[in-house]
Amino acid sequence: MNQYINENKDRFLSELLDLLRIPSVSADSKFAGDVRKAAEFICQKLSDAGADLAEICETAGHPIVFGQKIIDPALPTVLVYGHYDVQPADPYELWDSPPFEPVVKDEKIFARGACDDKGQVYMHIKAFETMVATNSLSCNVKFMIEGEEEVGSDNLGIFVSANKEKLAADVVLISDTAIIANDIPSIDVGLRGLSYLEVEVTAANRDLHSGVYGGAVANPINVLSKMIASLHDEDNRITIPNFYADVVELTPEERAAMALTPFSLDAYKEDLGIDEVVGEKGYTTLERASIRPTLDANGIWGGYIGEGAKTVLPSKAFAKISMRLVPNQKSEVITDLFTKHLQAIAPAGVTVKVRPHHGGEPYVTPIDSKEYRAAERAMEEAFGKKPVPTRGGGSIPIVALFEKELGLKTILMGFGLDSDAIHSPNEHYGLFNFYKGIETIPLFFKYYSETN
Repeated sequence: MNQYINENKDRFLSELLDLLRIPSVSADSKFAGDVRKAAEFICQKLSDAGADLAEICETAGHPIVFGQKIIDPALPTVLVYGHYDVQPADPYELWDSPPFEPVVKDEKIFARGACDDKGQVYMHIKAFETMVATNSLSCNVKFMIEGEEEVGSDNLGIFVSANKEKLAADVVLISDTAIIANDIPSIDVGLRGLSYLEVEVTAANRDLHSGVYGGAVANPINVLSKMIASLHDEDNRITIPNFYADVVELTPEERAAMALTPFSLDAYKEDLGIDEVVGEKGYTTLERASIRPTLDANGIWGGYIGEGAKTVLPSKAFAKISMRLVPNQKSEVITDLFTKHLQAIAPAGVTVKVRPHHGGEPYVTPIDSKEYRAAERAMEEAFGKKPVPTRGGGSIPIVALFEKELGLKTILMGFGLDSDAIHSPNEHYGLFNFYKGIETIPLFFKYYSETN
């Protein structure tokens, strides 16, 4: 298999660059045609790679690409999930090169979606092609690649619920996470959940002259800023009543095991260009970013922000808030607690509206399962070193749904790096990581088939 990969690696990369040129931004309707174009690209490449079936499945939003190759119904089936949509590239001016004109430099691919998740999805398609071409596919395989992950996967849950037989499998395999370093392989065994909301604070029925009305009428920007600031105490704990009620605390033994994960605080700060880290008192940086819940303002706006001056007292102010959740918190419960708390602390003179956007549940993969052991063996053979089990700080809301609707466990075998600047300007993905993923994925199929 490695010979086939080496002989075709330039083509694999060229095809990925073609995919990255498609601006499949699901959050912005002006890119709707490009989102479909990306789906068509993925569908064609699955067919070219050897899928018996490759089709575009319509939803109420962006389409889902489904593909499969069933070599023997008696063999286990791996369901590969990923997404072809990408985050908005704004602000464009902060990119060193245009986000949808991929550039390869310093052994990295620079483009929006290079790592999250086009580069990692495309590893699976090329690994599948490699297994088919070398007659080494040892399991049945199904692909479900969606176009709405970056906007909450609203229609994927409906699709999964309505197509349980079509999606029947034995395990879900996802590459949308990271390893610790190129010489320290790891497998994510946990994800945080998510509650994402928008807050609107309204005072007067129109924008007002700040000289005539300032000091006499509530300013929504001031009010909203104070409300957001009040959501953390001096120890950086979240102040919403009952917010921590369902949080599962790790045992001292579990925290000690987690502390063995290789991590340099100095390198972490240097990479981010910061002098100091902050977070909940009593927890390490790794713990704060993985096993503890969070609340962050992702955006805040209101009033006049154009060039020059406009002395206005705005009628409204807005903020987008995300809360990362841990076992056993539920997104609906946290959304309700947040909404009630914000309305309770709103001062006289303003009204507050909270609009939920999307959410998802936390997830933990057992490390004593046959699925995990197969991934562990695959990573160890490919990297020459046993992978470290880690907890990820991000969220993949569909993972908990797979277990609920399909009864399947998920293996999070990602190959990105935390330094790949996903969701940020100058997102990139290492050539080493891209090719290492293509090499490792067939090994998972091999070892998983041997455990069944």
